[in-house]
Amino acid sequence: MIGLGAWQLGGDWGQVDEADALATLHAALEAGVNFIDTADEYGDGRSEQIIGTLLRSLARTGTAAPTVATKMGRRMAQVPENYNAANFRAWTDRSRRNLGVDRLDLVQLHCPPDAVYASDEVFDALDALVEDEAIAAYGVSVRTCEQALAAIRRPHLATVQLVLNAFRLKPLEQVLPAAAEAGVGIIARVPLASGLLSGRYPSATVFGADDHRTYNRRGESFDVGETFSGVDYTTGLEAVERLRPLVPEDATLAQFALRWIIDQQAVTVVIPGARNADQAHTNAATAALSPLDQATHQAVQEVYDELIRP
Repeated sequence: MIGLGAWQLGGDWGQVDEADALATLHAALEAGVNFIDTADEYGDGRSEQIIGTLLRSLARTGTAAPTVATKMGRRMAQVPENYNAANFRAWTDRSRRNLGVDRLDLVQLHCPPDAVYASDEVFDALDALVEDEAIAAYGVSVRTCEQALAAIRRPHLATVQLVLNAFRLKPLEQVLPAAAEAGVGIIARVPLASGLLSGRYPSATVFGADDHRTYNRRGESFDVGETFSGVDYTTGLEAVERLRPLVPEDATLAQFALRWIIDQQAVTVVIPGARNADQAHTNAATAALSPLDQATHQAVQEVYDELIRP
């Protein structure tokens, strides 16, 4: 399933006008998207608030609302002690206000420290939020496969969100099989490697100063894996050129990259971002493309093994 990632609506990709953001959201829904992923830290709540405006407009017209997943935890210092029941209440209450809903569809811990995954108190507090109907379900967004595997062992976990794309194949080895066995959904983020896998950026591209593709290339501000999947820009461009000949005639390179993810059977939804209506429509159209054949999947693996795995 193709969803929509809403990080770019809040910031860190250059400024997006609210009218353009709403047009992108409406275009995604018109194209069949019914899952939107956001977080309380995206624009310090701006992304959630824009989605809240969308939800209110849908309610006025009696239109069914999409599932909205948000994330919490990154607005405070990343120490295990901050992941506690009192903060969870405050964070979810703020997201409920931003989104204008009584109950959040899905709340994910936003790449917390390793120790959080081992804390029974953390998951008891999340269970209490479900019992109180403040949230319908909870999951985790992770930085490493080890974190994903630890979370999957929790009995009430609904989802794991992780970086998965043609430049990031490690989750295929253990995480996706474990999630499938446990009945845990997989949300694939950074599916286009911050745009590298769209094939639109030459080596001379200069990104804006307020774009994380400028200021976080080496993990200066947050996890380096969120920017170009942790792959250095030059290597990523070389890999893109190796992948271009594999793209079917009826697809763009970006659609090819998304189709590769959808073909992974344990993946529940992939969440590409979109900055305008055209991108939203093009991304959603990927769902109608035929699955890639085994030879193509093997060729993607070979490019990864040669250029990315080292």
